[in-house]
Amino acid sequence: MPYLQTKDKTAIYYYDWGTGAPVVLIHGWPLSSASWEAQARVLADNGYRVIAYDRRGFGRSDWAGSGYDYNTLASDLNDLMQALDLKGATLVGFSMGGGEVARYLATYGSARVSKAVLISAVTPYLLKTDDNPDGLPKEIFDGIVEKLEQDRPDFLKAFGKMFYGVGLVSHPVSESFLEFSQGMALTGSPLATVKLVRTWSETDFRDDLTKITVPTLVIHGTSDKTVPIENSARRAIKLLANGELLEYDGQPHGLTATVPQKLNDDLLAFLARPAATAAL
Repeated sequence: MPYLQTKDKTAIYYYDWGTGAPVVLIHGWPLSSASWEAQARVLADNGYRVIAYDRRGFGRSDWAGSGYDYNTLASDLNDLMQALDLKGATLVGFSMGGGEVARYLATYGSARVSKAVLISAVTPYLLKTDDNPDGLPKEIFDGIVEKLEQDRPDFLKAFGKMFYGVGLVSHPVSESFLEFSQGMALTGSPLATVKLVRTWSETDFRDDLTKITVPTLVIHGTSDKTVPIENSARRAIKLLANGELLEYDGQPHGLTATVPQKLNDDLLAFLARPAATAAL
């Protein structure tokens, strides 16, 4: 299994499928690179080189004792880009992975990147503060941390249903898929799982987004209860110099699983456009 070592000697697992223009898939919290299975195989079959990795503390990567901040996470991504010498890559970040895309491009620039995609992303800034009145109250995130510390498996099981929009009459994914997702979440370090709640909820990406110049596709579900579209995508698009927003009507947070065909079609269409005109 391929691994790379980051600057602080953390072992990061990744897989590398196909040939062609590189597409780097960055998973959400609290999942792993396995969450991209419906996208990775399709992108690889359509002529792209697909690289997906497990964020530190998750999946098969090291349970590092530190580094759960976006500067370090973006550095980990940079280490991957350099180790594989990727050029002309498209960065695709789901949920908290969108934060890595924003921080990487703001910090390291776009010399290795031609396009970006933010799916159900936490950008630009989720936490309600005096200078961010449109954010979400800190008490929401305090409650998540408290429940994780009390009974992580039970919280993640309930969280998974909201994540994928499963309710009494709505079942966009199967019970077996929920178990698969729960298994991914439970491979994560308890330390990383808790610390990253603070990271993705409290990091301000407003300035990062203004520094992104590559064409950027923003995809978000209008019924996302995990990262509400009003607090995220509809604000993020206003900060991007070259962005396009696709709203998926009635869809929840976990778009990669609930509407994989639609998402794959939109990703392939965006990837196929010349970089100079990829966004509208």
